[in-house]
Amino acid sequence: MAEIEIRSERVDDLPLLIKQQEKMSIAEIIDEIITPHWRRQGLSVGQSIVAWLTFILSEGDHRLSYVEPWVERELETLKQLLNPQLTAQDFTDDRLGDILRYLSDDSDWQAIERELGQRTIRVYQLPAECVRLDSTTVSLYHDSDGTELIRHGHSKDHRPDLAQLKIMLATLDPLGTPLVTQIVPGNMADDRLYIPAINEARAVLEQRGLLYIGDSKMEALETRAHIVAGGDYYLTSLSKKGTQGELLAELVQAALDGKQKLVAVYRQSDTGQEPKLIAQGYETTRVQTALVADELIEWTEGVLVIYSPALAQSAYRGLESRLQRAEEKLRALTPSPGRGKRQYSELAPLQAKAEAILQQHRVADLLQLTYERQVSYRQIRKYKNRPARTEEKIRYQLHLCRNEAAIAAQYKMMGWRLFVLNAPVERLSLDQAVHAYRGSPNIERDFSRLKGRPLGLRPIYLHREDHLKGLARLLSLALRILTLTEFVVRRSLGAKNEGLAGLYPGNPKQQTRRPTTERLLAAFKNITLSLVQLPGQNIIHITPLTPLQCRILELLDLPISIYTDLAANTLPNPP
Repeated sequence: MAEIEIRSERVDDLPLLIKQQEKMSIAEIIDEIITPHWRRQGLSVGQSIVAWLTFILSEGDHRLSYVEPWVERELETLKQLLNPQLTAQDFTDDRLGDILRYLSDDSDWQAIERELGQRTIRVYQLPAECVRLDSTTVSLYHDSDGTELIRHGHSKDHRPDLAQLKIMLATLDPLGTPLVTQIVPGNMADDRLYIPAINEARAVLEQRGLLYIGDSKMEALETRAHIVAGGDYYLTSLSKKGTQGELLAELVQAALDGKQKLVAVYRQSDTGQEPKLIAQGYETTRVQTALVADELIEWTEGVLVIYSPALAQSAYRGLESRLQRAEEKLRALTPSPGRGKRQYSELAPLQAKAEAILQQHRVADLLQLTYERQVSYRQIRKYKNRPARTEEKIRYQLHLCRNEAAIAAQYKMMGWRLFVLNAPVERLSLDQAVHAYRGSPNIERDFSRLKGRPLGLRPIYLHREDHLKGLARLLSLALRILTLTEFVVRRSLGAKNEGLAGLYPGNPKQQTRRPTTERLLAAFKNITLSLVQLPGQNIIHITPLTPLQCRILELLDLPISIYTDLAANTLPNPP
């Protein structure tokens, strides 16, 4: 009796991810631009990248050595979805390393970003009016000696002890998909990154009149002038450094004195609740001049003076917490005399310790300290040849009180910030500017995905700088897939005014209009492709799709056949 052989492969979200990349033309664009070594054989660079991105997004792992065994496990599925000639040997460490080296080429990468961005906007009819810019750092357990990218600098990961590289993103609002990804040395100043990123974004979008949004690191006059000279608009916050702190105090006082009428900004609720007040403010103007390419330009700049109740409450809680922690530590310096309790007999060490605490909690001007010199005497009886004597003991007692006037002055300024923009009111009103700037969580979420789950750039197991740069760029392609998939589903739900249920295991009836790509992909777990070998015949069977899975494919405008075709026909008879 002939043996029956059954082999199973986990299909899960692989067809969805591969077809989504096919719709984005990732493989086609990459193969048009990257010219591999003439002796390279097998799968093309573009198709290899599509398979690797599918592994990263499905498995949440970017390690090179794990790709080949995964391809071996999913071989039949990948052959049907990508290329019948695909083999596991197409994904050895050496071949994947070559892909990272190709992606590290700056000119090829810029061409890929331009073509991919333009085609994505055209195919998906994405809004191309607003670009958001920001940077982040990636801490590495690498030695910085002899390297260009891996340097010590200001760490946004709060790991100043580690070397790092820096990633600059220019993303398309409101979906947050990356347009430009720049990998630069970890010690490069942020303000130097904006103009190159803006130039690349302009090359991708090929239009003017765009709004560029950034935080206070984009406030440099040179950056703002560059945007104006190019025929675009900017919106950025101002820091409190230099004279800008004095300007903020002056403009806030005008609002507090009632000299300026405040405009209220509300956030509308999707659930029918009352609109929530999120900000108040007013706008004034000033004239700015700057040199751009040896030419003096002049423009009128709007200055928004904005009060945020949420920011004020957060600042208030933070200040109270810092004051309380500082007071506790300061009082602990001079406890009541007793066994085992250290006392300061000299003033200088006590003052140095107290000053360090004030600086640590940033309350130097808010707490007033006084020091009391206390002298006590102790009678010591005569003992043998030692005569009776009086011993003098000196200790210093610290007394503190709050500087209520200075604290009140800080309270008055809490929640107030300055923003500058050059867009006319018809293009960007105060209300619109506040809502536009508050879209920053989109790009912060990109960084969270890039460095944490599901892409997990950290930790990095690569040491060659070209491989590091190539990996960061590869993961930025994965980030494009995540953000674009999410945006398309949310847009489809919004157009039909519907919600999507079944994504939350603990509450299957709960609906959402803002599903995440991670939850959408999780809904495709436990789809299995079974290959049954019978005497003289091979049969393929795939797990039927659930209504939720069919609904997600419909929202993505992907046919159900990307799954059903995997088992549409029996395989040829075995030899």
